[in-house]
Amino acid sequence: MVQTLGVALGAGFAAVAVLLHYVSGTGWEPTEDISAEVLERRAAAVPETDFPEPMNRAIGGGGAALPAEGADGELAEGETEAEETGFDPDAIAEDEIEYHEVEFAKEGETIEVANNETILEAGEDEDWDLPYSCRQGQCLSCGGQVKDGDADEYIRHSNNDTLSDDELEKGYCLTCTAYPTSDLTIETSETP
Repeated sequence: MVQTLGVALGAGFAAVAVLLHYVSGTGWEPTEDISAEVLERRAAAVPETDFPEPMNRAIGGGGAALPAEGADGELAEGETEAEETGFDPDAIAEDEIEYHEVEFAKEGETIEVANNETILEAGEDEDWDLPYSCRQGQCLSCGGQVKDGDADEYIRHSNNDTLSDDELEKGYCLTCTAYPTSDLTIETSETP
């Protein structure tokens, strides 16, 4: 009987100790959740972009560099707006449309492509599964390589925010914004 009484008293004291522990608490307070504040600061530090392409090579996920601005958002003194480097294929008059023989090396076929039609569109018209993502000349998903030499000698881009002059000299182009200016051979799915 003494053992039973000892076990009961021990269990009672343990229960009272646990109860007192929970009642008094530890005094520990969780730290404030600052994750939303950190994300807001990060978002404010990264410049706004028009195109958040996952494989975009520009810092901040954007496209071309913006002109330097003063604190009030105005262009710095002596700065001018950059001119558009592309052209408007829709501005080509109907009687000025020319057709060029474009050999798609990996597809093993040569087709005629108009100078107001992108190389990507022409390939899609043939039901080829060509890679692309943005269709705006801001990523490398649609990259191709002109096998005949400098890309500027065979195509012109309506927009190119990604490729450097050196990459263009090596024949690389963005098929989504590349319009032929002469006959050429291209390898699709090629990026610098």
